[in-house]
Amino acid sequence: MSGIVIAAYGDVGHRCTKWLLDAGEPVRLVYTHPDAPGEERWWDSVADLAKERGVPVKLVDALDAASEEAVIRAAAPEFLFSFYFRKMIPARVLAIPTRGALNMHGSLLPAFRGRSPVNWAILKGATVTGASLHYMTDKPDAGDLVDQEQVPIGPDDDALIVARRVTEAAVAVLSRSWPLLKAGTAPRFQLDLGVGSYYGGRKPEDGLVDWFRPAHEVHDLVRAVTRPWPGAFTDLFGPRVTIWKTRLSGYGGHDTFPGKVELTEKSVIVFCGDDRPVEILQARPEGQPDMNETAFRSWVLARG
Repeated sequence: MSGIVIAAYGDVGHRCTKWLLDAGEPVRLVYTHPDAPGEERWWDSVADLAKERGVPVKLVDALDAASEEAVIRAAAPEFLFSFYFRKMIPARVLAIPTRGALNMHGSLLPAFRGRSPVNWAILKGATVTGASLHYMTDKPDAGDLVDQEQVPIGPDDDALIVARRVTEAAVAVLSRSWPLLKAGTAPRFQLDLGVGSYYGGRKPEDGLVDWFRPAHEVHDLVRAVTRPWPGAFTDLFGPRVTIWKTRLSGYGGHDTFPGKVELTEKSVIVFCGDDRPVEILQARPEGQPDMNETAFRSWVLARG
């Protein structure tokens, strides 16, 4: 085999690259991204892994430069893998590997194509997601499917919990698919994009809570963007408050309206657009430390 070129980042990127290296496969070159300033990295470094294993590694933002295309052509790979690489790879680069260019995506394709698939799955109330290995085309997450593995999303699971499950699913998919890809017997299933979904990237300001939404949607937003992501936030209490954890509450109130705040014996609840409340379990008022539900209740009470 003439070799493999990998473009990888994040937890899936590290674990899938490590699996191929541990298996003794001929990884000739690894591309990865420099860490973004201010981003909380909760995964192991792809760059450090490649260096430890003696594999050439290049830090890049994208693979659209002619110089990188030339480097990949010189490597003459049979396979090119994208494991959570953050930028689309140009079609001219995808055409270089002689046996295929494949991507590992963090959803059950064709659902949740595009960016931040785990966060979007939780935000949209999905109860399952997974990892999918597919061939790359010039359209995002649209090429033929090779294999996928499903993982559950519980009603209170946050994005980090689900992301770690998706990583395990990605490794399972790679371990099943790689022998078949090498042998030339891997299946290819055309995706029906008409029954799928596509979502773009998310920004920190997308975490603003709309209390006119149903309570379950507010709860889903909080768990979709909680740490290590920037978090959901509200200006309902005066100073901006970042909300890290909530719970759907069975508490019943009177004369409720969206954004109405009430104090229970132990916590703070806020009513939503369907007259149901969410209970705030962890929060951080601007300029204050993180607070559990009782500390946050005391802070709200002290403000009158």
